[in-house]
Amino acid sequence: MNLNQVTVEVSDIPRARDFYRRLGLELIVSSDHYARFLCPGGATFSIHLARSPAPGGTMVYFECDDLDDRVLALKAAGVAFDSGPEDQRWLWREARLCDPDGNRLCLYFAGENRINPPWRVPKG
Repeated sequence: MNLNQVTVEVSDIPRARDFYRRLGLELIVSSDHYARFLCPGGATFSIHLARSPAPGGTMVYFECDDLDDRVLALKAAGVAFDSGPEDQRWLWREARLCDPDGNRLCLYFAGENRINPPWRVPKG
């Protein structure tokens, strides 16, 4: 099984669509109530119009090979970050932010540690 799609609720499709395009996602579907983006690597991410988006404990992770440069460029373009980029004890480098509706996002780089950390459960 492979994760293919994540959808978050937003209160304003054009505002959210612009935000996610600014992050570097490719817009592939767009309507007045929905938009879907293609992520590098083939997964898709979408936004859906809701009267009262309810962001909560969910965090959406976008892996970036160029994390530090990307965060610098996004900050220069006016995107506010809550933290990072910072090295984490789980061997990922992360920068955290929220979209305009408060959905929590993490831009990160994990390299080989994403699926093969030193503490990985043995296969079998």
